[in-house]
Amino acid sequence: MNRLIVPARRAPIPIGGTLGFECSTLALERMTLGLHRAARSFALAAGAALACAMSPAFAQADASPVGLWKTVDDETRQAKALVRMVEKDGVLTGRIERILTDRADARCDLCTDDRKGRPVLGMTIIEGMKRDRDHWDGGHILDPNNGKVYRSRLKLTDGGRRLEVRGYIGAPMLGRTQTWQREE
Repeated sequence: MNRLIVPARRAPIPIGGTLGFECSTLALERMTLGLHRAARSFALAAGAALACAMSPAFAQADASPVGLWKTVDDETRQAKALVRMVEKDGVLTGRIERILTDRADARCDLCTDDRKGRPVLGMTIIEGMKRDRDHWDGGHILDPNNGKVYRSRLKLTDGGRRLEVRGYIGAPMLGRTQTWQREE
């Protein structure tokens, strides 16, 4: 007899087959109520813990790469330029505001588009970046050293003090990343 029948009256209900356990409907109601309270308490505690753990991520999600950034070469670790990131209509662009190397008069001789032969100082090197959850994607970045244009992805790290700038061809895993430092 392994079936549980809950009659309208509070009478013992045989459960457990040959072991002979009996349980009243009142006892079943109390056990169910206790389980619901425990589950609700656990859910509230888990939600509070999750909210505390996620609060830095939410704070960073509100942060923006708008501002002045010092570019750092991923190979030499030397500062190269200051890039001003601006946002207009939800789209980020980045323009070289100052060159930090001895080549302040550098020109983009290897560029293949309308920037060919133009001064690197004042040149827009990041275009079309749109927010996608915790990063900015969908745009392009120009490497003035080789004149190549790459697809790009930007992601704030270190509480918004650093910006991971990934340039890639095809898929993001096929590229390289520079970490820029916020200047202002």
